[in-house]
Amino acid sequence: MVYIYKKSAGKKNYYYLRISKRKGKKIITKDLAYLGGTIKEARKKLSNLSSHKEEIRKAYRNLNIFLDTNYYLEKIKDLKLKKNEFLGKKLEEIEACRLHFQEKFQNLDKLTKREIMKNFLIEFAYNSTSIEGNTINLEEAKHLLQEGLTPKDKTLREIYDLKNTESVFFELYESNFKEELTHNSIIKIHEKLMENVDARKGYRNSDVRVIRSNFDASPAPYVKTDMDLLLKWYKNNEKKIHPFVLSTIFHHKFEKIHPFMDGNGRTGRMIMNLILLKKGYPPIVIRKKFRKEYLDSMRIADKSNLNSSKKEDYLNLVQFSANELTENYWNLFL
Repeated sequence: MVYIYKKSAGKKNYYYLRISKRKGKKIITKDLAYLGGTIKEARKKLSNLSSHKEEIRKAYRNLNIFLDTNYYLEKIKDLKLKKNEFLGKKLEEIEACRLHFQEKFQNLDKLTKREIMKNFLIEFAYNSTSIEGNTINLEEAKHLLQEGLTPKDKTLREIYDLKNTESVFFELYESNFKEELTHNSIIKIHEKLMENVDARKGYRNSDVRVIRSNFDASPAPYVKTDMDLLLKWYKNNEKKIHPFVLSTIFHHKFEKIHPFMDGNGRTGRMIMNLILLKKGYPPIVIRKKFRKEYLDSMRIADKSNLNSSKKEDYLNLVQFSANELTENYWNLFL
């Protein structure tokens, strides 16, 4: 495996092209070339290396991810951002993703951006619906959403679950994510996500029990009142709280209210991405494989109320969500 190794000494960085090979039970590591003290130097030296071309070609994508990640991270570090109590060390990584998203992704041609967003959407749709029990796997989701091939032995409900996620996301995408957060827009997003999945529309008028939760969803007569409080909280904090933290806390509060009979998780994660994209940040995928960690961090936040956003309630959830964004972003948008 060929990769770039970064060594730091004081305030100086040193970049090396390194190779690791297994020999018996041992891993043998060897430096192939010194690439310089900055990302710019490393990129230039790498492109001009006459030796190791085959190894570099095979590792091209991973090398490119490393270079871009560190380039934008260094640009953000130079800004010396004000600390954020929720994000801590993840702040610079989040902002590096945002900067790349704005400077590189948004300046691509329209067709390329659409193709990248389509790939994101497949990952998002698969994971978001799987968290709620959809049994269509990732490969089947790709065939369904890219080629229109219906997976065998799956229910129409599961198929519409994925297709609706795609149509809602791209409807928001085509509108440049300008949709304002209101009762009507939230209900509309939910209705379209649940088309041919669940016929119950609008805020619920019956009580609902959330299985395996440690909170009580809003009683039916108070759903509209609690959603009023949530929208008011959002408006009051829209310019006070970091956009990523804002979207994460909104998502949790929405789920705690549980305003619909079904589809709350799918709707909440779609709205979370709507908020991020409205604020100029890339969208997020909460991965199914971390479902337990996701739900555990949501449960920790359950002791909060609709008007509060205390660090002790939301730190775990914000950190979990930040990891999900920063660990996935470069693979999806580079």
